[in-house]
Parts: sequence; structure tokens; C-alpha cells
Amino acid sequence: MHEEFIAGKHSVTEALKSGRTINKIWIADNAQKHLTQPIIAEAKKAGVIIQTVDKRKLDQMAEGVQHQGVVAQVAAYEYVDVEDILARAEAKGEVPFLLLLDEIEDPHNLGSILRTADCTGVHGVIIPKRRSVGLTATVSKTSAGAVEYVPVARVTNLSQTMEQLKERGVWIVGTDVSADQEIYDADVFTLPVALVIGNENKGMGRLIRETCDVLCKLPMAGQINSLNASVAAGIFMYEVVRRRRG
Repeated sequence: MHEEFIAGKHSVTEALKSGRTINKIWIADNAQKHLTQPIIAEAKKAGVIIQTVDKRKLDQMAEGVQHQGVVAQVAAYEYVDVEDILARAEAKGEVPFLLLLDEIEDPHNLGSILRTADCTGVHGVIIPKRRSVGLTATVSKTSAGAVEYVPVARVTNLSQTMEQLKERGVWIVGTDVSADQEIYDADVFTLPVALVIGNENKGMGRLIRETCDVLCKLPMAGQINSLNASVAAGIFMYEVVRRRRG
């Protein structure tokens, strides 16, 4: 089990709350007490070692991440199996709602997508092992702790996983700017569904696109033909929520 660092008040608080294995917490000696006091109390309850150090040490540990004077060393994320995600939907008595991310490269996008996935009740997210960002400290920070609650599966072959989901009765809906059908005309969202969000620049790969059951696009009125991947994903996720409420 390798280890990694998470940084920032929200991320560390959520990790403590969700019962994630935390090995140690470092607090900057100049950190604001009102930020760190609740974390220290929570950590003591959990029996986690706390150490006060110079802020510069934290800058090194959480390179490039705004740590707010709090860094924790945690056991690495446990990825789940696709089966676990379907089982989670079943346990909740809900129609499966999954996200498939085809080579999302920007950790901020993945973090934002996980945050919206948590808000919209997505049962789990599937990412490919290659050419895709995994669950890093930046993803955790951007997700504002959602990474602790949304199960993520990593698969070797995304199109194969899509075929397996289809066999289990899940409809695969690809999001694609060149699709003929607009999101508001698609009628599959109340069924078991997996939304596919493509890469930030290239969109979905050819094979992934061909494996989808349905392709939909968002109506675009502006001059710029694309939305940020995490914004587009958010609109699609909330459309599923809206339809299922109907």
C-alpha cells in the first residue's frame, strides 16, 4: 500500500470524517487556529499523530497545492470494481447512474466532476488506467472531499467495460459536440445509464464513440464550440437528475 499526501482544511476534514486511514497530520506553526482547531480535535478523537512543523516543509510536501497549513499522509485511495458500483446502486434501490471518463487529463477537471457526481447521486465513476489522471492530491483538493464518497474504478479497457455494462442493461450515452441529437431530446436518462465524458481536447476516442448506444450534444449558442469538460459533465449529470425526478 503506497501512501500519499492530501492538503487543505476541507480535504483533511472529509478524510477524517469518512474514516479513511490517516497515518499522520502536519500543521504549520503559523496556521490560523480557527482553521486547524477542529481538525486537531477530530484527529485526537481518531488517535492520529499530529506534528507542528515549519510552513516550508508543508510547501514541499504538498507541492503546488494550497494547503492552508494542513497536510495529512493517508493510505492511497482504494479503487473499486465496476461490480461494486452496480451493487451500490442496487443497495440504494436506485436505477444505476455511472460516469465513464475517457482520458480526462486535468486533475482540476476530475476533481470538479467528482464533486458534481457526489451532488447528483452518481453511483460511481470509471476511468481508464492509461492516459488518464488518477486520484491525486490535486484531484482530492478540487473535489472538496467528494473523492471520499464517490467510488472510482480503474479499468484496463474502457470499451470492453462499456460492452460489459451493456450486457448488464446499462445504456451508454456519449457526449459529443458533433452528435445529431440534443441532450433535451434524448429519452434514456430514466433507464440505467452511463454517461461518457471525452477528453478535454480530443473528445471521445473513435472506438469509445462507436461503442455508445446514444450520442448527445449540448445546444451551443456562442461562438466558441466547447465547454470545459467538467462544466459539460455537470450539465449532463443534472439533466439525468431532472428527468429522474419527473
